Amino acid sequence: MSGFSAEWLALREPVDHRARNPAVEETALEMFDGREIANILDLGCGSGSNLRALAPRLPKIQSWRLVDHDPALLAAARAALSAWAETAETEADGALRLEKDGKTIFVDFEEADLARDLDRALSGEIDLVTAAAFFDLAAATWIACFCAALVERELPLYTVLTYDGVEVWRPPHPADEAMLAAFHAHQATDKGFGPAAGPGAMSCLIEAFEKAGWEIQIGQSAWMLGAADSALIAMLAEGSAGAVAETGRVPAADVASWLAARRGASACAIGHEDFFARPTTEPFVG
Repeated sequence: MSGFSAEWLALREPVDHRARNPAVEETALEMFDGREIANILDLGCGSGSNLRALAPRLPKIQSWRLVDHDPALLAAARAALSAWAETAETEADGALRLEKDGKTIFVDFEEADLARDLDRALSGEIDLVTAAAFFDLAAATWIACFCAALVERELPLYTVLTYDGVEVWRPPHPADEAMLAAFHAHQATDKGFGPAAGPGAMSCLIEAFEKAGWEIQIGQSAWMLGAADSALIAMLAEGSAGAVAETGRVPAADVASWLAARRGASACAIGHEDFFARPTTEPFVG
């Protein structure tokens, strides 16, 4: 999986948290109602943003396993979570024990290449598999295998902020359409799993779990960026322009013009979707 900087992840975290779809989250977390313990597997964890978003709504005792291929991001997650918590202690096995708002949270950090180590990642006691901004970077074939593994193990999935390909920048720029098409072409390159699904990732998830007869719920979680998000807008524009330049699909002068305008864009909307899938519950007939 291609890497992301801790700086980028820190900048996008508050935007990610406010963009999450509350209806999908409510459905995903209702399984923990009345329970005192939750066992969560977070794939492609980055710096631990997903844990910080969900922990306040989970039971009093939580056990998280954070998986990422990048040891630098796992180290950043350990540091960020330690700073976020009221208290943080390192256990004998290297796990963190955090105390935050009356919750006790145990966190294990696991370096793994999910393209090869999926079975290992899905081992152990798991109540819910979760991920954020992850599946659009994975290949359609890998997503199909991943979903089949969850179906086999009857593990619910809650994933947020999967890119859907929709972008609206303000004010408009003549190169917007060409830039977006080239960005999608770049996103379809190999990010560590084979050709990435990009905006087609959500369709892959839906198809796999509908075929299995699972219950699913989908909701919009678009970034709506304005003047208060100027630093994120600038970094987003620079990253997009860099990706487009690598494709060679847009003349360099047009890329430069677009980037100069977009660094100071007044607003932009970046489309994402949240998704929850669980095995269909059949009423018991005695």
